[in-house]
Order: sequence, then C-alpha cells, then structure tokens
Amino acid sequence: MIKQQSFKNELPTLYLVATPIGNLQEMTPRAIEILKTVDIVAAEDTRNARKLFSHFDIETKLISHHAHNEHESSQGIIDLLHNHSSVALISDAGYPLISDPGQTLVRDVIAAGYNVVPISGASAFLNALVASGLVAQPFAFMGFLEHKENQLKKQLEKDKDLPMTTVYYLSVHKLAKTLEIVYDVLGNRQICLVRELTKMHEEFIRGSVTEVIDAVDVIKGEFVLVIEKNSVEEIVTFETLISQIDDAISEGNSVSRSISLVAKRNNVSKNDLYAQYHESK
Repeated sequence: MIKQQSFKNELPTLYLVATPIGNLQEMTPRAIEILKTVDIVAAEDTRNARKLFSHFDIETKLISHHAHNEHESSQGIIDLLHNHSSVALISDAGYPLISDPGQTLVRDVIAAGYNVVPISGASAFLNALVASGLVAQPFAFMGFLEHKENQLKKQLEKDKDLPMTTVYYLSVHKLAKTLEIVYDVLGNRQICLVRELTKMHEEFIRGSVTEVIDAVDVIKGEFVLVIEKNSVEEIVTFETLISQIDDAISEGNSVSRSISLVAKRNNVSKNDLYAQYHESK
C-alpha cells in the first residue's frame, strides 16, 4: 500500500501535465505555471513542445521521453528526482499515458517513492463522449482501433457485448473500411464520429453506422469514435438454462450451487429456476 499526500510532503514530484488538443486557449494557468517552474520537462516530441513553449513564453529545459526510449528515459527521470529535481511530463496533445507514453515512467516513479501529480486539462475522448448524445456513463475508453482488418475484427468481437458505451481513437487511414467492419461486427448501432476537436473544423457526425458511412465526406484529421452499447438483449431459453446448470454440476458444483450460479449469470429468479429445474427432472 502506498499513500501519497501530494501537498503535505517535500518529496520530488513528477507532474503529468495535460496540454491542448488543438485550441491553445484551453491551456490552463496552472499547467503553464507548472511547466515554467519545474526543473525539467520531458516531452513526447520536443519539436512540438517548443512550439507550445514559444506561445506561452516557457523557457524550461526540455528532454525527450517517447515510446522508443521510454525504459531508458524513465530511469534518467528517476535519477533527476533522486537529485531533488522536479519534472513534468507532456505528450503532443491531451493527457500523457492516454494512448501516449508514460505508463512505465509513472509505475517506476511510484515504486521509487516519489510523488506523481496530475495537472488537469483537455481530453479528446472525454470531449467526444459528453457531446456525442450517447449515454455518457458507464463507458470504457479502449484506445486506438487496430489497423489490420483481422485484428480489428477480433478487437470488436471482444468488446461488442460490453454493457456500456465504448470510445476509440481512430486513424484516418482506411476510415470507410473501418466503419464497414464496425457495421459487420457490431450491427447498425448508434455512433458518433468526431474530428478536429476544439479546432476550426470541429465536426460531430451522429447517427447509425450506415448513416455515418453515407455522411462521411472528409478523410482528413484525427477521429474519436463513440459507440453505443449493445441494446439487443439475448433471449435465453429454458433449455439453455437447464444445460448451463448441468454443465455447472459436471464441473463439481452441487445442484443448489449450480442453480444459483446460472440464475445470477442470466439475471433470473433463483427460486423459479430451482422449481423449473426439479420439475424437468
């Protein structure tokens, strides 16, 4: 167990600073202040970071922390913390760690006994979710959709029965084909396809999968895809329930325990199922 009271100790700190996802006016005063006052800023891409720094007159030293040097860089950052330096981590846009580098670093910094403090800001998937018109909670953010068709189908098959709204990042490549596969695997669900969040060409396309496919006429930009949960309830027959009970019994459970397990799994009355089961035997 690790208890961190962020502002009641003097330990060196790693700050996770969210940066704008398009509109620079969404950079918070606190984020600017942190980036100006830490000793080092670790950036996913130092070239992009310099543009941000130039806009906000930030002169803090930059180092690189990206997917290809994450393990080596993490150790270097821990060494900096050990030497009482404060460090901020930023990605190209939005929150670090969210489909961006940083997970290894955060894990290692916590294990080393230092503070990890988030600095709030913009999030593309949350912006898309709350404005999608679909149920906002519960939801699951699943990261990027797979690029290869076979892997994409497997990914959607795995996620299709989740009892919640799902949110994905989507590359512009093969957009039409990706939406066709979404239709093939998930059916004609309600979705919201979002692009260019907070920018001049921000766009929300809301409707069924087929309606969105017909409406898409721009293939530029980065996308967020919000998908409603499966609203088709599977009809479980009496024969299926009896079969499930028999399977549970064959696995070593008692009859009573098996009936309880199957009733809970299928959200049916245990007493009614118990009576029906014994009537059938």
